[in-house]
Amino acid sequence: MKVPFQHSQSAHCETGVLSNLLSHHGLTISESMVFGIGSGLFFGYFPFIRLNGLPLTAFRSSTGGIMKRATRRLGVEMTWQKFRSPEKAMAALDEKLDEGTPVGCRTGAYWLSYFPRRYRFHFNMHNLVVYGKEGEDYLISDPVFPEPMICPADSLKKARFAKGPLPPRGRMYQVTHVPEAPDLQGAVVKGVKEVCRTMLKAPGPFLGVRGIRYLAKKVGAYPKKLGEKKAVLYLGQVIRMQEEIGTGGAGFRFIYAAFLQEAAELLGEASLHDLSRRMTEVGDRWRDFAVMGGRICKGRAEPGGTYAEMAGILKDCAEREKTLLQDLLNSIG
Repeated sequence: MKVPFQHSQSAHCETGVLSNLLSHHGLTISESMVFGIGSGLFFGYFPFIRLNGLPLTAFRSSTGGIMKRATRRLGVEMTWQKFRSPEKAMAALDEKLDEGTPVGCRTGAYWLSYFPRRYRFHFNMHNLVVYGKEGEDYLISDPVFPEPMICPADSLKKARFAKGPLPPRGRMYQVTHVPEAPDLQGAVVKGVKEVCRTMLKAPGPFLGVRGIRYLAKKVGAYPKKLGEKKAVLYLGQVIRMQEEIGTGGAGFRFIYAAFLQEAAELLGEASLHDLSRRMTEVGDRWRDFAVMGGRICKGRAEPGGTYAEMAGILKDCAEREKTLLQDLLNSIG
């Protein structure tokens, strides 16, 4: 069984899967547009939430949130299922494939056999599309890969029921309705306003622009407060969350810049082209931060003399994002 499905590579699994599924159902929409409508741009530094014993840093909104917001604003309907039994979950998947329906699945990336071993890590929110089956192998459209992949049934079953934080529990989903004429302009405006509200006005010191400034303060104090060895661990965690989990801080800024370019044409607002350019520059600054941090973690720089400079880059990112998002809010009214 094989569903005619057009695979397209993307930068991030959640936005890529939704873009591919919507395109399959007749609504051609880019990954960046999904990201923008779904209010994906975000920042949060949570010293009270620990991942592998170290503080959590987030550069995008919570997993699943982009998909839910984007579909709601576009008027798209999706059906979700989760299972207790792996056997029932696989049988339900086969049934949908028999009906000719491509199915989105949430999985644990570590157990997907087609992932190169050096790229495997325990992340239980990886999205992909299953569009066919040949013998005991499933045909997978995984948007982070350039070509469709093949996954043995045992591997997919294990990935769908991976253990650990946020277990997928066999979750699968499908698009059941796409409106003929979705309100793209309205969806874009709503998506932009939520990002601006979260990044500029979120209460407390941990979210949005305030969160970036808070992280800058922490990074600048790492060597003195933690000692050099522990400082490297804390810094390495920030860089890993930025560059290795999902698309990372800079990558999400680049996706949002592409969204602003599309939004400029859709809304007829030329000022968004300049804001797109400025968002790309912000992404470049985040990438500068990651490169410098990587050198410190690898022992290729003098740690005591560079943490302050890294804090300065973060402060610059915070100020740039603040003024950019204020201008964006003014542009869309």
